[in-house]
Amino acid sequence: MAISPPVANHLLRLLQCKIRNVQTTQSSDTDLLHYYNSAAATRHHSASRTFAERNRCKNKFRPARMEAFHLAGLCSVDPDPIYLDYNATTPLAPGVIDAMLPYLREHFGNPSSRHVYGRRAHDAIERARSEVAALIGGDADEIIFTSGGTEANNLAIRGTTARSSRRRVVTSTVEHPATAHPLTWLEQQGWDIVRVGVDAAGRARVPELEAAITSATALVTIMHSNNETGVLQPVREAVHFARRAGACVHTDAAQSVGKVPIDVRAVDVDLLSIAGHKLYGPKGIGALYVRRGTGLEALTLGAGHERGLRPGTENVASIVGLGAACAIAQHDLDKERMRVRALRDRLWEQLAQAIPHLSLNGSVENRLPNTLNVRFPQVSGEALLAATPEIAASTGSACHEGGESASAVLLAMGIPAEAALGSIRLTLGRATSEPAVDRAAAALTRAWRTLATE
Repeated sequence: MAISPPVANHLLRLLQCKIRNVQTTQSSDTDLLHYYNSAAATRHHSASRTFAERNRCKNKFRPARMEAFHLAGLCSVDPDPIYLDYNATTPLAPGVIDAMLPYLREHFGNPSSRHVYGRRAHDAIERARSEVAALIGGDADEIIFTSGGTEANNLAIRGTTARSSRRRVVTSTVEHPATAHPLTWLEQQGWDIVRVGVDAAGRARVPELEAAITSATALVTIMHSNNETGVLQPVREAVHFARRAGACVHTDAAQSVGKVPIDVRAVDVDLLSIAGHKLYGPKGIGALYVRRGTGLEALTLGAGHERGLRPGTENVASIVGLGAACAIAQHDLDKERMRVRALRDRLWEQLAQAIPHLSLNGSVENRLPNTLNVRFPQVSGEALLAATPEIAASTGSACHEGGESASAVLLAMGIPAEAALGSIRLTLGRATSEPAVDRAAAALTRAWRTLATE
């Protein structure tokens, strides 16, 4: 049976209500199926109704269960898996969606245009720029919008080295590919790339950093926190050594921004990368903090957008979304990180009590509050996740997962390859609850016991 676009759109909004955890009083399954079969659906979508009126499903319906969409033949996804992969990506926060919608609908102007349509878009970008800057303690004119963390890293690394007469870059062995691959490219161009190892806790070795950062160093680039283990890296120490040597410092903070407090003035970095989809903003948008006075070469040529460093007409709606995500993160950062840390520790305690010889990968204290990288004995991490359809998690970074092979990050920490294969990454977020944590721990325990005895 064909479904008209208005009805399909309303069903989609009911699903969004489910995702947003909207609480109302009516039965979700009954309301959804009744609406699907009701002639009133067409009347509800009268063209004369405003967006706000059409969006009243937020208040009229409880979250629609995925099973109802299965019954309607509209969804093939298994119902209600517990999402524990927030380091891979995050859902759009409701406030982010609300902020973006006007710039996907009526406010379509080119920000470079001088008329009212252009000014509206331009002003929205500048508000977002201020919101991003406020979250990290910078100034608005130090924020350059990019297409994401990868472009921000490339602009920082290649843009800085293009202007330097020095020929050395210092980094770590556990960087994300968005940093590691540009450095490999520089190495192929004749640059000296020094990769500092990490200790058993997954933290770059500070003495090695100090020895590697010399007067020949153009750039030090070290991630703020590791995407797999969540371990916070010695950025402050790297800055101290770099200042002594006269080198520039970049940190990839894609995993940290919105999870832990960051003050670019206190840390004293020159460049810092942000990825929108890691903090409940849109995919395909990011930012690079460029400290005032830092020399940087543009990677692409065009008009003078973003101080000439990132030419091209701006993605207004997504920029607005990133700004809103940063404002939300700043509003309740301390409260949320304490809540998530307690849930993470609850998950770890339940797993550790139930599974003998379970190991934590990475530092116990010096890590992101939401991240738990756990090594299960006698099983493969991939097999364990396959046997636990109740949860959605990963064995490493979603950006470079392929076949089953030991994580390069865990190998760099000195974990044997066979043991490393038993690791999974469990990362929590804003929608994670105590009941979800308890169910996830029970499901993983059941699956491990089944696999370990086979």
